This record gives sequence, C-alpha cells and structure tokens, in this order.
Amino acid sequence: MNDWPEGWTGDRDERGRRDDGYGRGSAQAQPEGAQRMRHVQRQQPPQPQRRPGQPAVPPPGRPPAGPPAYGVPPQQSPDHDTYGGYDSGYNTGQVYGAPSGGAPGAPGGPAGPRPPAGPGRPPGPAPDWRKRIKVGSIVLVSALLVTSVSTYFWADSKVRREVDLSKVIERPKEGDCTTYLIVGSDSREGMSDEEKKKLHTGSAEGKRTDSMMILAKCSSGNTMISLPRDSDVEIPSFVGSQSGKKFPAQGRRVKLNAAYAEDGPELLVRTVEHNTGLRIDHYAEIGFAGFANIVDALGGVELDIEEGFKDEKSGADFKAGKQTLNGEQSLAFVRTRYAFAESDLQRTKNQQKFLAALASQAATPATVLNPFALYPTLGAGLDTLIVDKDMGLWDMGQMFFAMKGVNSGDGVSMNMPISGQRGGNLVWDKAKVQQLVKEIQNDQKVTVRGQ
Repeated sequence: MNDWPEGWTGDRDERGRRDDGYGRGSAQAQPEGAQRMRHVQRQQPPQPQRRPGQPAVPPPGRPPAGPPAYGVPPQQSPDHDTYGGYDSGYNTGQVYGAPSGGAPGAPGGPAGPRPPAGPGRPPGPAPDWRKRIKVGSIVLVSALLVTSVSTYFWADSKVRREVDLSKVIERPKEGDCTTYLIVGSDSREGMSDEEKKKLHTGSAEGKRTDSMMILAKCSSGNTMISLPRDSDVEIPSFVGSQSGKKFPAQGRRVKLNAAYAEDGPELLVRTVEHNTGLRIDHYAEIGFAGFANIVDALGGVELDIEEGFKDEKSGADFKAGKQTLNGEQSLAFVRTRYAFAESDLQRTKNQQKFLAALASQAATPATVLNPFALYPTLGAGLDTLIVDKDMGLWDMGQMFFAMKGVNSGDGVSMNMPISGQRGGNLVWDKAKVQQLVKEIQNDQKVTVRGQ
C-alpha cells in the first residue's frame, strides 16, 4: 500500500530536506516504484523560406516524403523518443547502431550495380597491359616447361639401354674429352618385306656393323674419325657379354666388323680400345629402319654431292649438286661402296658428311623447340636407337651438337690414318694413331690428318 500523498514527487530526509531520489537510493524498506521521467521537448529547426511553386525541402535529419527506399527504415513518428536528434532505435529494434540495411552503394548497405559507361559518365579504368603481359609470359613459360619435362620422360622411356660397358675389361685411362663410338648397323629389325625391298637392304639374318666412327667432344675442338670396317685389327682377350666367360687373346687379326659379329657391341668397344688405346665413354647404334625414318621425319636432308654416282646394289642414283635426300636416298648414299675405286674409304667419307649434315639440321631451334617437329623426329628413331646403360638424353644431345660443330667447321673430320694393306685389310698407321690418341686424351688441338 502506498502511503505517499497524491502528488508526492520526492522524499525529505531527517532534516527536512527534499530528496528527489536521483543518483542514490531512497533508503526505504520497500523498493521504489516506477517514476516518470521529465519530458524534454525537442526543438524543431527553423524551416527555410521557399518561393511560391518551389517544392518543400524536408528538414535536416528527416528523409523526403514518399515511400521509403529499399533497405531504409521508414520515417519515425513524432512520438518516437529522440534526444537532440539522436535516435535510440527502440522503435526499430536497433540499439546504438546503424540500420540493418542501407541504400545500395551507401555505407553499410549492399553494393549496387555499377552504372554503365556512356555519355555523361566517366569510362572505366584502362586495362593494365603490363600485368596482362606478365601473366601471359608466366603461362607461356609454364606451358613450355611442362611440355619439355613431358617430352624428356617420354623420350627417355623409348631409349634402349642395352649395352653394358662394365663388361669391357682392361680399359685405357680416362681422357679429358668425351668420346662416343657411333655405329650404323645393317639390322632389319621391325622391317617388312616391302620395306626391305624398297630400301635395298636384303633379308640377311642378324646384324653387322655397316659404319663405325669415333666422335671426340673436346673443348679444343671436336673430332670425328671414321673406322673403315675393313680395318685390320687384333681381337684381344674379352669376357663374353652373354656367357660371362673369359676368352684369352689368341693373336687373331680380323676385319673390325668381325668383332661386332662375334660378340656384339661390348667386344667391338673392347677391340677398338685395345687397338687405339683410346677409352670409349659412350656407345650409340642405329639400324637401317631408324636411320631412314629420322630423315623422313625431318623432311629430308639437304646435301651437296660433289660428283654423281650410281650403284645397283644400294639403289644409289645421284647427280652432282645440292639436293634434298629422303630416307631411302639417304640410306643408299651412306651404304654405297662399289661405285668408288677406294670403296671403303670413300664410303666412310660419305657417311661422315651425311651424318654431320643430319645432325646440323636436327639440332636446330626449328626442330628442338617445335613439338610438331621434335615429337616425330624422336619417335622415328628412338625405337631403333641402342645405347649404353649410362647414356642419357643429355649425352645424346651433346653428341648431336658435337657432330653439328664438326659440320660447321668447329672441328676435324677424318678417316683413321692408313699405312697400307694386309691381306685386303686396311692397316692403320701406328705412329699417327698414337699421336692422334694422345692429342684427344689431353684435349689438345688435333693436328693429325688421315686419308
């Protein structure tokens, strides 16, 4: 029960002073009841004067008359509690904050659509060409990198690493140059009867060496030395590549290509090293079919033939002058021997000339950097390319570029020096061979010349 007299608005203390209760308790046993706050009348701002016919301008702080815009709270009623223009937000459910939505593009509101460029509107920002070029360059380099890596692993999987040089015994010391023994065999592996007839290869079983040469890659200059297959050499002691059995030396002198026919690439390397004293670092061999296919994949090889010749056995029929040879013609060119007086020596010269031209054309940016030229070229020859187990694609590339250097004049192209014949076999000039090997081992400029 309220004992306060009607109209009582405050308490008095023991001294009779009036206490309005604001800022401290009433010191009563019963809790205070609700008290009405004084009403503060907000003053209306002065209205600006307007001329007749001029539309009314809403006072500051109030939106214009009309339906509210999307995301804008409706106009507050005059009874809404405001203090000096501050909206408490009690009527809208918002306390001490901005409204939950705003006009598009306004602070706190959703982003509105960008007005289109047109008359009276500023155009959009100019494109950043520098950034576009940078991004495009990164994409291009990444694509080339992926293509190069993919090509490397694909080509590496195609190479036939079948020759084990660790089986070669009593090897000479290593020299300062990198040496390759490059062999062209008469293998008909994978060739159809029609291809054998077209390429004039015959149908002999097995395979023999049709050409052999040493390529020395040196900082002083590259040297390509042809080894006539009729060279008179001694078969040394060796370990059989298949049986693992050691065969002692018997002093047998045979033609160089007989070593390959007897026990394959390992005995051929052993025989070359024994008769020259030069260590062979890598071995590479390609057959008839692969040779012709590589030439065709390159679109032919341009060659300047000094003197025309014809040979029914190889199918050669050439006239003098510059001409582009296809695979069939190229194989006939490097195999012809009976059309020349010095059959084996002239043929080795032709082989050197052609291989240098082939390497010069294959090892160009137009081929190496063009996937449409590189893939067919690699695919045409890798299936028939046989190398040693330690020879990688990098070593093959170095070999081709060294051959290209010889063709461009950066090196020497020669036959093994010959001093005479023995029973129809060509005898090497021992003194010149020793000097030649010494210059290559010490990476010196080669001064020896052969036939």
